[in-house]
Amino acid sequence: MIYPWHLYLMAGMYVLAGCMHFVFPRAYLRIMPPYLPAPKSLVLWSGIAEIAAGIALCFPTTKNLSIWGIIVMLTLFLTVHFYMLQGEKEAAGVPKWILILRIPLQFGLIYWAYCYLQF
Repeated sequence: MIYPWHLYLMAGMYVLAGCMHFVFPRAYLRIMPPYLPAPKSLVLWSGIAEIAAGIALCFPTTKNLSIWGIIVMLTLFLTVHFYMLQGEKEAAGVPKWILILRIPLQFGLIYWAYCYLQF
């Protein structure tokens, strides 16, 4: 099945984002809230989940499951976004205005994924 180009853009975005977990794992470890267990494993598995979700978007049989996975994943990632707003150390050098803008962006990404669901 041929999907619109923007669905493939989304798929590529998640595959690339997932790959970054393996290329720059320390960057992701720096922003992990300390109350979450096994930060290295969480960075690894979230990278795998993003790659898998991106690939699964491209196939009719897995597209809807992938979209639901992306929605859940992005909702869980809000934990990190709110954690990074707590202070300078938690922000890891990212300007506060960017951290604030990431919150509505996250909801925009959730909505973007939701728009591709077929009931």
